Amino acid sequence: MRFTILASLTLLSYAAGWAIGVPAIVPVLNTLPALAFMYAALRRGRTSQAIVLMLGWAAVMGVGATLMAYLSPARTAALFLNGERYAAEMMLWVRTGLGEESSPARFLPSHAAHAAAFCALSLATGSMLSMPMGAVLMNSMGHYVGELAAVSARPALTACLAWAPWSLVRIVSYVLLGVVLGGPVLSRLGRFPFRLRAHARVLALAAGGLLADVVLKWLMAPAWSRLLRVVVGW
Repeated sequence: MRFTILASLTLLSYAAGWAIGVPAIVPVLNTLPALAFMYAALRRGRTSQAIVLMLGWAAVMGVGATLMAYLSPARTAALFLNGERYAAEMMLWVRTGLGEESSPARFLPSHAAHAAAFCALSLATGSMLSMPMGAVLMNSMGHYVGELAAVSARPALTACLAWAPWSLVRIVSYVLLGVVLGGPVLSRLGRFPFRLRAHARVLALAAGGLLADVVLKWLMAPAWSRLLRVVVGW
């Protein structure tokens, strides 16, 4: 029941963002229901439940953003922050195999900067600012995937494969970090117990996921762009 409500509110946040038409508001609207559900679960001492709900939220966002972009890529290019620039870069990578995605020297600094900012914002703000940051990243990715599916000869398969394995690992890692690192500030605001050290295993798993993201991308990205070219029909 909780996930059904969260999923419905998340999809409604896209509808509201579409109607309002202000890009900066979209990730905030996306985040509000998720933050409320995460806070409620942590307050009850159910960190695992909070993680599961946030993983579900991320999945709903991925599907929602991708479907919106597939149906109207021009609209989401204007609506999703950084969506147009990111899609252009990724389309070039799919067509040619060139770009940041296949260049560790370029994507490693970017990954490190994003992870550092996300962790710092989670710790400092109880994830109230890192979650909108995550929403921006999810929406820009969804715009690219939906736009690629829209020009593909095999839209459904393209949409599945364009969410590359390393990106899924990264999303899971960010969810784990957002829930656990947000706990200390939220617990002080809500006056409930939360010990960061008690969740060391989750943090270690998230760190391992970020490392796996880099390794998988390093090893798989060149071949993955060729696979996508075949599936899209280019």
